[in-house]
Amino acid sequence: MLVNARHYADGAIEEGDLADLVDRAHTGDGFVWAGVHDPGAAELDTLFSVFEPHPLAVEDAVNAKQRPKFERYDDWLLLVLHTAHYVDDPETVEFGEIQVLCDAESVVVIRRGRPSPLVEARRRLETRTEALDDGPVSVVHAVIDEVVDSYDAVLAGLDDDVSEVELAVFAEDDRERGSDLIERMYFLQREMLRLHRALQPLGAAMALLRADRIVRGQNDWDAYFRDVVDHLLRQLDQLHTLRDLIASALAANATQVNLRQNDDMRKISAWVAIAAVPTMIAGIYGMNFDHMPELDDQYAYPVVLGIMFVACLSLHRAFRRSGWL
Repeated sequence: MLVNARHYADGAIEEGDLADLVDRAHTGDGFVWAGVHDPGAAELDTLFSVFEPHPLAVEDAVNAKQRPKFERYDDWLLLVLHTAHYVDDPETVEFGEIQVLCDAESVVVIRRGRPSPLVEARRRLETRTEALDDGPVSVVHAVIDEVVDSYDAVLAGLDDDVSEVELAVFAEDDRERGSDLIERMYFLQREMLRLHRALQPLGAAMALLRADRIVRGQNDWDAYFRDVVDHLLRQLDQLHTLRDLIASALAANATQVNLRQNDDMRKISAWVAIAAVPTMIAGIYGMNFDHMPELDDQYAYPVVLGIMFVACLSLHRAFRRSGWL
């Protein structure tokens, strides 16, 4: 489905038949920006029959689910980006894909999955006629800048989740530190890894793009792309920090589980030791020998019970002082 196609030349914006707009751009009059969302094979065939990009660029564009990258095919370049959207419930990150095919007179943006708000990027760019005068490089920058900016909201959502996990790890209520918490931490760790796969390769792609003639051939555009790279590096640093924090939270939770288990084992061992005294005495007198001390003494029974009580009380106090109980 064709979302939008516009021709830009000398500050003017024109809409119309896609083939006519492309023919006009090929005459050296401005450039065309066309965008599609979740196209089928037939839509892509129609689109590529009009723009006639390099066959290898077409092959990459048809094959979705690629890692972020930058490729140059003669006069055409291909840029692959991954979009990300944070969903608070159930604390997950939804990913999409944007492929940008570009030559000197045209830009084709193919979006798949959850759409990125490129409408706002187009609107902001169309208010900067001086940027549009520089051609397709302005569109490439606008798309990349919009995608990279959208990662901030995802990182903010993950940061809130990590903060909640840290509080739950050190919560006094043991119910907050059950198997659900461990599952939540591993789930967040997985989402961060998926986001890392979207951000990390983009840095290398940006380096290749900045060295390409589409940027080097335009005045001052490298500074804009360098600003995007700085933003991306800051996001990667934040993501690495969050991954370290969640790993530390997992380690702290495991340590606390071990400590609680040790405390439980000490308490069990203390009570077993206390119970061993009356068990031992009762076991001796339960053997029913004929000749045993105190059997004929009328005070033997309360004396033995008193010895049991004193011995158990002494052990209990000793274990309390040592911290076992």
